[in-house]
Amino acid sequence: MDRKACERYIFSQYGVEADYPFEGDDVSAVFRHGDNRKWFGIAMRISGSKLGLSSSLVDILNVKITDPVYLDMLIHSPGIFPAYHMNKKHWVTVLLDGSVPEDSVCGLIDMSYQATMSKKPRRSRSD
Repeated sequence: MDRKACERYIFSQYGVEADYPFEGDDVSAVFRHGDNRKWFGIAMRISGSKLGLSSSLVDILNVKITDPVYLDMLIHSPGIFPAYHMNKKHWVTVLLDGSVPEDSVCGLIDMSYQATMSKKPRRSRSD
């Protein structure tokens, strides 16, 4: 899955468009919930060397993973790395170069979306 396909998936699934919040940076895009404004993804273009790759520039997507065992398993998969520029205990970096199957990228986006969505308000005892 490339970056454009990733953005199309996020829009079609969640109605969320890319947000470019960083002044002077029209490449790094944040994907966030409309109600709580929490990020569930950030797409960037970085030097491959920052991930230990020999390639010059690569498109990546950072997503939140709440299960530490699953996160550890993921970072041992081709095309998935400890998060670049994010908390490595809760986020992973996914290469958007086709090395991670499209259905896997979509599944990770869905997981991140669920992990960052607003929690339903608890009912009070008087209800």
